[in-house]
Amino acid sequence: MPKVVNIYEAKTQLSTLVDQAVGGEDVIIARNGRPQARLTTLVPAKGRIQYGLLKGKFTVPDDFDAPNPDLEALFYGGPK
Repeated sequence: MPKVVNIYEAKTQLSTLVDQAVGGEDVIIARNGRPQARLTTLVPAKGRIQYGLLKGKFTVPDDFDAPNPDLEALFYGGPK
């Protein structure tokens, strides 16, 4: 069950509430007993894309984009 605190308490104890949120506990901030906001932990961002990571690890055949009759038959019908 998330911890519910009023706005005044949230302002005076923000560091403690952030530590609790980082620890996995949701904190609901209320005004006049009515929930207004939720303090929760963030999901870590994904790592950056590193282009060229596999350069030199494999080669692309010369006929990579040449027409393939078997695939054309699957998509467009007709004899193989």
